[in-house]
Formats: sequence, C-alpha cells, structure tokens
Amino acid sequence: MKAILWLVFISVIGLIIYGYYINSSEYEGGEKYIGAGVFLFAFVLMPLFIYHRYKGRDLKQYRLFPTKEMNKEYKKNKKPEDQKL
Repeated sequence: MKAILWLVFISVIGLIIYGYYINSSEYEGGEKYIGAGVFLFAFVLMPLFIYHRYKGRDLKQYRLFPTKEMNKEYKKNKKPEDQKL
C-alpha cells in the first residue's frame, strides 16, 4: 500500500509540474495536466492515504456526536477536578 501511495504521489507531482512547464512554453493544454494532477490528488491519493492511516483503528473515539454508552462512560470516569473552572 505504501508503494502505491508513493507511486500516485509522484504521478500527481509529475503531472502538475509537467502542466506548468507546458503552460510556460508555447504549447497549449497544460491546464489539462494540472487538472488531472489535482483530480488524482483529491479523488485517488487522499482517500487511499486516509484509508491507509486509519486502517485497523477504533474510530468510535473520533465521533462528533457520542452515543449514550460513551456519555455514561465519560461521566463514570470524570474526575472532580474536571468540574472546577
């Protein structure tokens, strides 16, 4: 998985650099390469990276709206010092 991530990352950087190189020269169409690089970055590289980093982890602790069980556990483990402001 790490090799795939590096390969896609190098491809994204290469496409963007090649697109800027073509834009600076007399040829047209560099925007297509830049757009393809950004598209690969946003819709291929980032989801693969997020999947790779969070694979095998318990994602319940990252919830925005906790469940009732999580609230009960929090109240049970809460220390008296936490109530003082």
